[in-house]
Amino acid sequence: MLGGEDNLAKAIMSGDEAVARGAYEAGAKVASAYPGTPSTEILENISLYKDDIYCTWANNEKIAVEIALGASIGGCRALAAMKHVGMNAAADPIFSAAYTGVNGGLVLVSADDPGCYSSQNEQDNRLYAPHAKLGMLEPSDSQECLDFTKAAFELSERFDLIMLLRMTTRVCHSKSLVMTGDRKEPEAKKYESNAAKYAMLPVNARRRHVAVEASLERLKEYSYSSPLNRVELNDTAVGVISSGMCYMHAREAFGERASYLKLGITYPLSDRLLREFCEKVDKIYVVEEGEPYLETAVRALGFDCLGKEYTTPQGELDAQRIRKAFGLGEKPETYSSAMAVPPRPPVLCAGCPHRGFYYAMMGYKDRLVAVGDIGCYSLGINAPYYGFDIAVCMGSGFSIPIGLAKALEAQGDGRKVFGILGDSTFFHSGFNSLVDAVHNKANVCLCVLDNSITAMTGHQQNAGTELSLMGCEVPKMDIVEMIKSTGLSGESIFIVDPIDQKAMKAAIERALEIKGTAVIVAKSPCALLKEVVKARGSLHCEIDAGKCRGCKACVKIACPAMAFEGKKARIADPASCTGCGLCMQQCKFDAIRKVV
Repeated sequence: MLGGEDNLAKAIMSGDEAVARGAYEAGAKVASAYPGTPSTEILENISLYKDDIYCTWANNEKIAVEIALGASIGGCRALAAMKHVGMNAAADPIFSAAYTGVNGGLVLVSADDPGCYSSQNEQDNRLYAPHAKLGMLEPSDSQECLDFTKAAFELSERFDLIMLLRMTTRVCHSKSLVMTGDRKEPEAKKYESNAAKYAMLPVNARRRHVAVEASLERLKEYSYSSPLNRVELNDTAVGVISSGMCYMHAREAFGERASYLKLGITYPLSDRLLREFCEKVDKIYVVEEGEPYLETAVRALGFDCLGKEYTTPQGELDAQRIRKAFGLGEKPETYSSAMAVPPRPPVLCAGCPHRGFYYAMMGYKDRLVAVGDIGCYSLGINAPYYGFDIAVCMGSGFSIPIGLAKALEAQGDGRKVFGILGDSTFFHSGFNSLVDAVHNKANVCLCVLDNSITAMTGHQQNAGTELSLMGCEVPKMDIVEMIKSTGLSGESIFIVDPIDQKAMKAAIERALEIKGTAVIVAKSPCALLKEVVKARGSLHCEIDAGKCRGCKACVKIACPAMAFEGKKARIADPASCTGCGLCMQQCKFDAIRKVV
């Protein structure tokens, strides 16, 4: 950071980092989240302020919101962060908590993912704001991420509303210069018993619905003159209405040839502000990703505008796409290369224990149907494993099999349904589904791929780890004991190291024979965990070219550290090889050995 006057400093920050800084400067006391790209780094960066902010990874987004809500009711400023699909899991408390309002300011962050870069859909969470009765702000760059976070806390308390800070992948991960300031804690708010406000029984909820609508109306009046919205009058032949990162792209695409209404408060929208801007321009363009949210609001006021006729609900926008969509003609100068970039699809890492699980499963395709879930093990759907047919949302890897098994049984299909999810997902929502499976005597095999960490989002702690986000020692939840608590006997629970193919296949065989619910816990730590890497040292595998017969059995495991050239297998990248030994188990000629 570069120091300045009045304790200000400059720093290059991503949007996620800036939100964390904004929560710190706003005097937040509690922050909670479940990791999910592109929101993960918000809590990771808030944890840097652990002396001032209690921060925790919750087991799911619903719990994260409820932790933050409890802190807010208790008088603290609090924040809960999640990716867009996480808000679906959190919707239950959000919709009711919107009626209660706040005591200390409460900010929810939704990080949407236009383009599905790391998600199973492209849902536009702007639509949650009017549906759930939330105030909503949309920052466009990192400075606004910091400023809007602080403003969201202030507006939350001023208007007794939960505020939604809606971001997108490009805002979350883009970096820009940010002016930071000092932490300023607001005047302490004491907790006071107030069942009429906070206990959402029907008699109270009816009254609180009236109150939240009145609060939204006051925020709408404020929005008209709020500095969070901005009008830029240039050429009035074209007026562009936009928000978030789309404003930045539109500004680059249209330049000074258009006037702009940049909306920072996107719910409730100020009808008066929209109307006055539309009346000043000849033609109205609405530039937004996802659903025609702003376009619908403009049309509802009686103004003709062009938006989704030119763009689509799918994917991200950028300046070039906007130029092309709105027929702006000239293209900006770009760089090109004659060299084609080879495709680099994501793959399971070298030494990943999930590879052993899926490789063993390949031999039983005629006897089972598999359902997957959301996590790094989702990569098992790719060639050569084709490890499952279905994946919908967190936890569904254990619940979809219950219904699918009944359907197959009704059709006379004798294959057993296997459900697959990871340890973090088990804590998120998989355990509830396991309870249903056991209670209903579902004829399924449910598999927990336990790699001892929340891996895909960057090794975040979960309930199965011994440290919290703040670095404190915490009780470690035992997945096997939780499974046993459902009443399943030891004869139906198989704990194996998935790298050990003999043991892995034996567990699958035994699970297939069980009539009813079986559980396989494929337990082996992520190969990239720091402690695993340290313990492994320089251990790796080596192939004796003289003994190799070129049968390709070892390369069928699709390990990225291996290659096949000149009719011989070889370890192409010894640095990435972990010496897991999965390839050794495939070789019948003793051509592979572990070396240090």
